[in-house]
Amino acid sequence: MTRVTLHPSIEAAPEAARPTLEAIKKQMGVVPNVFRMMANSPAVLEAYSSLNGALGRGKLDKKIRERIALAIAQKNGCGYCLAAHTYTGTHVNKLSIDEIAAARRGGSSDARADAAVKFAVKVAEERGSVSEDELHAMRAAGFDDEELPEIVAHVAANTFTNYMNEVFKTEIDFPKVEDHAA
Repeated sequence: MTRVTLHPSIEAAPEAARPTLEAIKKQMGVVPNVFRMMANSPAVLEAYSSLNGALGRGKLDKKIRERIALAIAQKNGCGYCLAAHTYTGTHVNKLSIDEIAAARRGGSSDARADAAVKFAVKVAEERGSVSEDELHAMRAAGFDDEELPEIVAHVAANTFTNYMNEVFKTEIDFPKVEDHAA
């Protein structure tokens, strides 16, 4: 059971959160529980929505972004985010089950995506303390000075939702997945 209110409708949410919830519903067709939970603080909902929206317009490929989300959710043990990103990974971003499993293990069969996911996991594990050699390897893998900060921002954005869902035990409203990587 979720530890804070999950607003049963957009109309029941705080007035300041309603425009963001309406935009989410328009984009996704529904308002997932993570957003209904965040709506308790319109500032939190707006902050996450703004960050996520800006990153969605970034240079980093959407399939790489999805793989990073899966890897970080696995690293942080967030069942909600694993379920959500497994669903969006397969249904929206068309990743194969094998690629979902590889991302959860911290890699990919695609060399460029593998470098990005491994780097993202390293950023999370080392709390940002990566070496010059690791940055050089990312540049050698084809990532530029626009994409590198985006990878770090995706680690932060996904850690944010992982922590929110874990602290408040958000009820999973996506098909559940096994806790361990396949």
